[in-house]
Parts: sequence; C-alpha cells; structure tokens
Amino acid sequence: MYLIFNTLSVFEEALISKIYYIRNQKVMLDSDLAELYEVETRVLNQQVKRNLDRFPEDFMFQLTKVEWKTLKLQNATSSWGGRRKSPYVFTEHGVLMLSSVLNSKKAIAVNIQIMRIFTKLREMLTDNLSIKLEIEEIKKRLSSHSKNIELVFNYLDELIEKKDKPRTKIGYKK
Repeated sequence: MYLIFNTLSVFEEALISKIYYIRNQKVMLDSDLAELYEVETRVLNQQVKRNLDRFPEDFMFQLTKVEWKTLKLQNATSSWGGRRKSPYVFTEHGVLMLSSVLNSKKAIAVNIQIMRIFTKLREMLTDNLSIKLEIEEIKKRLSSHSKNIELVFNYLDELIEKKDKPRTKIGYKK
C-alpha cells in the first residue's frame, strides 16, 4: 500500500484525505468539495437544492449532529465560528452529479480527478483483500506444517529423555 501512496501526486493525496467513511460509504463534505471547485459552500449547496431531484439519498445526505461532532473530533476541527447546520456529504455518485449541476470547467476537471481517486481506492481495497486472503492461506498451510514440526520435536525430546536414563544391560550377568 505504501508503494501505491508513494506514486500519488500531492493533489491526489489531498483528495484522499478529504474522503471519509460514514454510514458504510465513502463520502466527501460539501465544504471540501466547494474548496476544490473554488466556490463558496453556500453556492454549492444552493445549486444542489435547486436540483434536488438529481441527488437522491444514496447520492447525498446531511450528517446528523452526532456524526458531525464525531467527525470534527476526529479531525481536530475548531468549534469556533463555522457552520450553523450539519454539512451535506456526497457519495461517489453524488460527486459525479455535482459536475452537471455546477457546470464549470473547473468542476468537470476536479470531478475527473475525484473519480480517478475513488477508482484507485477501490483497487487498493481489492488488492488488500486479495493479500489478506493469501496471508490466511499461508497461515493455514503453516499451521498444518507446524503440527508436523511439533510432532518431530516431541519425538526428539523423547529420544533425549531416553538417552539421559541409564540403559538396562542386555546379556549375561556375572
């Protein structure tokens, strides 16, 4: 995984840091997206509200107060000033839909980068899963071999114990 991150650009790394895992989905905050699109968060949300039919709940949802508080605590966000309402978050499909709502060259260019990042993340997760499966398979093989190795060591221990005991003499006694 280090190798994959090592090949990412600074912009791509910044994008990855703005992707959160909430409600079992990878999402991005409206404020982070607005910053990337170089528009105010208020403007982004206005455009979304004007086109709500394009953003079903699996594309966009508003965080609960608890989710928002937890996210702020995890990211050491200041509680001074800022938002009056919990932010909206956009899933991968919602981010894709934003480019049609904002309809600017910047939005399209940023969305292309974001989609590439989501794809890379999916590939990394798939690669991670296959590596984990391979490791489990190796563990299974080793555990069956370790039983055999343990058995060999037990036999060796028995031989050593027998060697330490005096042997009874065989043959004629005088």
